[in-house]
Amino acid sequence: MKTTLNLNDQLLADAKALAAQQRTSLTRLIEEGLQLRLRTKVDVPAVARVRLPVFKGRGGLVKGVNPLSNKALLEALGDDA
Repeated sequence: MKTTLNLNDQLLADAKALAAQQRTSLTRLIEEGLQLRLRTKVDVPAVARVRLPVFKGRGGLVKGVNPLSNKALLEALGDDA
């Protein structure tokens, strides 16, 4: 399959030189590199569990405000535009 790659100029020059030194094609060199990379198991570090802060404040709902009503909540905020 043909594809287009954007490679760093120096990386491409080094790869072409290595391919010529090994008497192989640039395509073959890139294929071998990809195969090696795909075969290598990468140990991804386990994601550390993050403790989320918990608000342990007092209070609760304001008396007379229906928490199931958007209109009542907006009125309580004073944003009833």
